[in-house]
Amino acid sequence: MLQTLARLAVTAVILSPCAAIADPIKLKFAFFTSDRSMVYLSSVKPFVDAINAQAKGLIEVELFPSGALGKDQLRQAQMVLDGAADFAYVVPGMTPERFPDNGVVELPGLYRDLREATLTFTRLVAANRLKGYGDYFIVGALASAPEIIHTRPPIASLADLKGMKIRVNNLIEAGTIERLGMIPAVIPVNQVVEEISSGKIDGAAVPEAMLIEFGIGRIATYHYLAKLGSAPLVVLMNRKKFESLPEPARALIRKYSGEWAAERFIEIYGAANSKVLEQLKSEPKRKVIVPSASDLEKIKVADQAVIDEFVAKSPHNARLLQFAKEEVAKLRSSE
Repeated sequence: MLQTLARLAVTAVILSPCAAIADPIKLKFAFFTSDRSMVYLSSVKPFVDAINAQAKGLIEVELFPSGALGKDQLRQAQMVLDGAADFAYVVPGMTPERFPDNGVVELPGLYRDLREATLTFTRLVAANRLKGYGDYFIVGALASAPEIIHTRPPIASLADLKGMKIRVNNLIEAGTIERLGMIPAVIPVNQVVEEISSGKIDGAAVPEAMLIEFGIGRIATYHYLAKLGSAPLVVLMNRKKFESLPEPARALIRKYSGEWAAERFIEIYGAANSKVLEQLKSEPKRKVIVPSASDLEKIKVADQAVIDEFVAKSPHNARLLQFAKEEVAKLRSSE
């Protein structure tokens, strides 16, 4: 009789809907700006939507936009390590001491567009070439298009930019514009409008789409199309958290990381950049300046000086540059 009752109890538990369906593992995604921004639409939303659509109750990614878990861009990578977030969108140029090898992605004159920069960065990561990422699983290793300069004061050439204080994304970019006679200031992009409005800086180097989505275009109406270096962007996950997940969950995260994430970013953000550039050219209140042949030569000289300085720092840097050049050559040969 007792055995029969036991079998009935076990059967009841197995057939119970509550017992059959476990709650999904919740994973927190920290994002410092709005979930309506192009940054979100191109590099966060595709991943989050893909995971949540296919996880089938195994895991669920919860988004915390607009800095809900912390707004400081300099703290995003540390938040992942501290467990305040499981994923975060990180601008590594803000913390070069943490990601010392990212300079190879930031170098000026090396990448023609965000496709070359993003895929090269993604492949550097896949080949485990870059220091600073050991504690993270890297969902996306992305890079902006080569940044251009936008100013509030009127400009018509490179000579007009001399002495101006310009926001930059990273120290490599700072070295480039310093050689061109400007004064660099590494500032988070979401602080640029306030800095220009207060007169602390004269302009900013950002890709076209960020000009609109962070409001910089409201006050900076002169646009100098000097292609500076690309700005690395990464979506990071705590590696220990990743490794603690069931294998089906890890497989799903891997599926929508790496080159999959890179291709979505290239498609969506690339289209946004092109659209904004055409918009800038069509607005009478704006002045879009194409560098003269003389200016381009000066920029080329500055670019090469920055590259030479990067290589001279160590044999490791020279190897990174060689790897990047080989990847760029592969990409161009496949076009």
